[in-house]
Amino acid sequence: MRLLAGTTGPGSTDRPDAVTVAGRTLSSEALLGAALAVAADVRGAATVAVDATPSLETVVAIVGGLLAGAAVVPVPSDAGHAERAHILSDSGAVLLDTVDVSRRSSISLPEPAPEDPALIMYTSGTTGAPKGVVHTHASLEAGVDAVADAWDWTAGDRLVHGLPLFHVHGLVLGVLGALRAGSPLVHTRKPEPERYAAAGGTLYFGVPTVWSRVCAQPAAARALSRARLLVSGSAALPVPVFDRLHALTGHAPVERYGMTETLITISSRADGPRRAGHVGFPVRGVETRVAAEDGAIGELWVRGPMLLRRYVHQTADLEDGWFRTGDIARKDPDGWHRIVGRASTDLIKSGGYRIGAGEVEDALLAHPAVREAAVIGTPHADLGQAVTAYVVVSAAVAERELEDFVARHLSVHKRPRVVHLVESLPRNAMGKVQKKRLGGPML
Repeated sequence: MRLLAGTTGPGSTDRPDAVTVAGRTLSSEALLGAALAVAADVRGAATVAVDATPSLETVVAIVGGLLAGAAVVPVPSDAGHAERAHILSDSGAVLLDTVDVSRRSSISLPEPAPEDPALIMYTSGTTGAPKGVVHTHASLEAGVDAVADAWDWTAGDRLVHGLPLFHVHGLVLGVLGALRAGSPLVHTRKPEPERYAAAGGTLYFGVPTVWSRVCAQPAAARALSRARLLVSGSAALPVPVFDRLHALTGHAPVERYGMTETLITISSRADGPRRAGHVGFPVRGVETRVAAEDGAIGELWVRGPMLLRRYVHQTADLEDGWFRTGDIARKDPDGWHRIVGRASTDLIKSGGYRIGAGEVEDALLAHPAVREAAVIGTPHADLGQAVTAYVVVSAAVAERELEDFVARHLSVHKRPRVVHLVESLPRNAMGKVQKKRLGGPML
């Protein structure tokens, strides 16, 4: 099929190391045979759910479902009972219980149509029950082809990552992207620095938490100097981590931006400059606009062929093809995009000023004692919202010192009015800080 053409399509060459997960390997011929055995089992099913664990079984099951023409629903491996029940009920999927990667089939199957549903991926559910995002074969192909173009991704690469196989980053880019490009995939099961260092890749995917941990192990970081490209996504990469990673590996990481609904729409390029704190330019086929009230920062809108076609049970709210991301962005005069954060949590309106939480977080992270920082707006009787910081430190430091440090680096009105020193920040499986779990009383 077209989506998997680089590894399983006609004319592709057999690779003995097409997919490796946690030390277990399948050749491209074995992967196709095992996936066709799954396809024979589920043929005729409209929607198939797969327990998306970090395993060869998951890869085989997802490829098999796609080959069968079913819409595949990756169920998060960390989903609780209620979330799992909602996903299965809402999608109406048949759950694929077991997969035997040693089975083989040579069944012949028709090619799915470009607009046939291919993946149904569920959102995080931060504003209600998770919604099923429907991507077609055409939208997935457009998405992976656009990043392949931006990153010069070819069959000559060797992709390494250890990200979850139920998100855009780990699954769409990290599995389907590799299969379409024909590049071997090494999934390390966990994104641990020593496993990345030992994998010998040319292309590495990670989230900011992963790259921060890599930087904390300089020997592992230096081993990545032999790679061609390091890619960071799923959350903003703090500028100090960008700089440290560059210093240790010699690579300025490529940052990119996307959502479950849009796939990747903005990225810096392999053949171009990278700018810390910025995610680059629209990828091939994408248009962007920033709906800014003050001409500086505002909600990011995107339009392109990789956008979702609909949600399960409802249409997508597109205005002339434009998708309102809910993310706040700044578009510099030279075209570089910077993501400030979510409109609901990262645009703080304090004393008549519009303040981006990400800018304050970057300033806090520049302090030598600060390991992690998350900034939100909390209710304030006079200002409307107060800039409030939750900070993890590696050495003793006073809250007032951090407030003054930010005031010296940014405008005074952007300094935190309140600083909470905490042991850790709540994060999800992709390493994103869950700001909805932070908050405070009226001040």
